[in-house]
Amino acid sequence: MYVQHTDEVPQTPPTPASSGHEPTTVERGSFCTARCNCGWSGPARRSRDRARTDAAEHSAAP
Repeated sequence: MYVQHTDEVPQTPPTPASSGHEPTTVERGSFCTARCNCGWSGPARRSRDRARTDAAEHSAAP
């Protein structure tokens, strides 16, 4: 299965209509990174669970 790398995914800037944070996780090789529609990006992690925790902590931040 081919995994599309983040370099190949077109980046879309956040729109004013988007409200709040919508963090997701992105896999690249053996690493997983939490990213948000506001432009925030967490550190690359080998643990997918830790990347999901980073995303949850970001969405809970004011």
